Amino acid sequence: MAIGFLGAGKMAEALLSSMVQDELCEPWEIVVCDISEERRNWMAEQYEVAVTDDAAEVVEDCDMLVVAVKPQDINVLLTGIKDQLDEEHLVISIAAGKTLAALQGVIGTKPRLVRVMPNLALSVGEGMSVFCAAENVTPDDKEAVMQLLGMAGAVLELPEQHFDAVTALSGSGPAFVAYVLQAMIKAAVALDLPEEEARLLAEQTLIGTAVYLQNTGSDIGKFIQAVASPKGTTAAGLAVLEASDVNTVISQTLAAAAARSRELSKA
Repeated sequence: MAIGFLGAGKMAEALLSSMVQDELCEPWEIVVCDISEERRNWMAEQYEVAVTDDAAEVVEDCDMLVVAVKPQDINVLLTGIKDQLDEEHLVISIAAGKTLAALQGVIGTKPRLVRVMPNLALSVGEGMSVFCAAENVTPDDKEAVMQLLGMAGAVLELPEQHFDAVTALSGSGPAFVAYVLQAMIKAAVALDLPEEEARLLAEQTLIGTAVYLQNTGSDIGKFIQAVASPKGTTAAGLAVLEASDVNTVISQTLAAAAARSRELSKA
C-alpha cells in the first residue's frame, strides 16, 4: 500500500522516520506533499521519499493518506481533494480538534476515516497516540493504523467522546510534565546543585519512575508508600505536597486544556 503524507511537519516526519527505520515500507512507497519547497527538499534528501506540492497527485497515487497539516489549514486542503476520495482511501487525520463528524462534513462518508491524537514524543519513538474510527473502518484498517503509530510509541483506541480528556492528558501533557520537571530542576539548583547535573538527575528520575511503573504495573499509591519510609526524607517532602493544593492545580490544569479542546472542536 502506497502511503501519502499531506503535510510534512514534526509529527509527520516522526511517523515517516519510524516507518522507514523499522522497514514498515520502502521509501519509494511514500509520497510527501508540502507547500514548502525547502521542507520537501529536506524530506527527499533525508529519507529518499518522493515529494510533491500537489495534493491531488498524492491522492491519486496513495491508498493510505496521513493528513498532517495545521487544523486551520485542513478544510481548504480536504475541500481541494474531496472529489478524488472514495472507498479505496484510508484517511488518517492527526489535526488537533477536528472531529470525525467535522472531517466527514468536508470529505463525505466514502473514505474510511480515522482520527488520531498523537503527542510530540513520537519524534523520539516514545509517543502516545490515541485513535478513533468512523463506522466504515475495517479491522484490517485498524491493524494498519496501530502498526503505523506503534512504530513511534504506544497506541490506544478509544471512543471519540474521550478525546478532549486525551488531548489534555497525553496531547498537552508533555508540556505540563516538563513544567514540573523545570520546577524541580530550579529547586535543586537553589539547593546548590549545578544546573546541568540537576537536569540529568531530574530527567533520569522521571524516566526511571515511568519505566518502572509501566514495566511492573505496580499500584502507584503503593509505590509512593514504598519509596517513603516513615520519618524519612521522602515522607518529609510528601508532607509538603499533601498539605498543598497540588492535586487541585493539576485537576484544574487538565480541565482547562480539555475545555479548550472542546472549544476548538466546535470552531
